[in-house]
Amino acid sequence: MLNIIRADYRNPAHAEAIVSLLKIYALDPMGGGSALSDDVAKVLIDKLAAFPTAFSLLALVDNHPAGLANCFDGFSTFAAKPLINIHDIVVAPEFRGQGVAKALFAEIEVIAREKDACKLTLEVLEGNRPAQALYASLGFGDYVLDPEQGKALFWQKKL
Repeated sequence: MLNIIRADYRNPAHAEAIVSLLKIYALDPMGGGSALSDDVAKVLIDKLAAFPTAFSLLALVDNHPAGLANCFDGFSTFAAKPLINIHDIVVAPEFRGQGVAKALFAEIEVIAREKDACKLTLEVLEGNRPAQALYASLGFGDYVLDPEQGKALFWQKKL
């Protein structure tokens, strides 16, 4: 049985599931292909708990951690409304193809509507075709304000 729950960062079982699933994601080529550092793993839950706009959802299949979504509330100045950024989404390999990601997205959308959010945002790698197909099937698409100006690009500068 699949169950989606809002993680409680103070619950040791939830904390362990979040770190475990994020480690799986980090090792996957779509998550960078490198192990999550021990230093990050040790402080991650406390840092998430202290970050006021963070929330995490856990997908449990027969009470086993199967998937994770780490999300952050943001704000759209053009809509003058909140938005939700889906920062991490991962399904453990043994649970892929069973609707876990779709269930996580459905619950994120419920939360977004409760918050009167104007949109959901996420990033996806160009080479991650399975994720792109899923996201497109759920109504996600390129971020475009003016088609003549092209698609928005996601850039970063590491500090």
